[in-house]
Amino acid sequence: MTESFAGQTVEAARRALTARFKSSAIDSAELDARLLVGAALGLDLTGLITAAQRQLTVDESMRLEDFARRRLQHEPIARILGHKEFWGLPLTLSAETLVPRPDTETVVELALELLRADGALDRPLRIADLGTGTGAILLALLSELPNAQGFGTDISTRALQTAATNAAHCGLSNRATFIACDYATGLSGPFDLIVSNPPYIRSADIADLAPDVREYDPLAALDGGADGLDAYHALIPQAASVLAPGATLIVEAGEGQSGQIQALMCAAGLVPASAARADLGGIPRAVSGRKMPR
Repeated sequence: MTESFAGQTVEAARRALTARFKSSAIDSAELDARLLVGAALGLDLTGLITAAQRQLTVDESMRLEDFARRRLQHEPIARILGHKEFWGLPLTLSAETLVPRPDTETVVELALELLRADGALDRPLRIADLGTGTGAILLALLSELPNAQGFGTDISTRALQTAATNAAHCGLSNRATFIACDYATGLSGPFDLIVSNPPYIRSADIADLAPDVREYDPLAALDGGADGLDAYHALIPQAASVLAPGATLIVEAGEGQSGQIQALMCAAGLVPASAARADLGGIPRAVSGRKMPR
């Protein structure tokens, strides 16, 4: 970049960065600029306002220029900052994990709703999160279920290290265990609840994803095979085998996939625990199946 922030005031740098982002058609230009200026200077919103008229140091300018370059290359804000909030929890990211998305909170919402209906929120539950990544879903549930023990699985040891770090930061290490395996293959039941956000993008659709996702999220966490359902064919029977009678599996679904996923659950002996829960965009996002007593 030819333009430098050196010598500019905090406010002028924020405005200049906003203009750069807008000229590059970044939708959230103003918010992104504010977050990156704050991160480069170590200031929160109040600090940015208070320091609006002071000049950036050379080090601050260089740091902000690096952040700007990365964002203009479509690197997500969360990856530049190194963390993302999910269910009110601050989660560290790594190259082996997806950036947690608000849509995934739908899985947490449905799980808590079903447990509440069963009067189980305070019971000593065993819950599992298959393909845990950052640990987002598991840790969100543990934060709401004071007597639950959680088990997160992933084939990536780097992802499991990230999840363990997040559990420690959230004060949940004593109730979270992380296991390297493919979905539920390394688990012994019974479990009272199993959740998962598996890869569900059709292979042919990967190239059409936004560059923020396509170039920075791990491919293994996106690519769901030719029809997007490879992971569900694997994990649903595995989960059904370790669910306790009356227990529930809840998975995140891609657009247009909820009916097919429900059919796979039925084929594995699970019955719908509720209607598919839609996200804020109206897409059926959380699909559930309950293991009935024999």
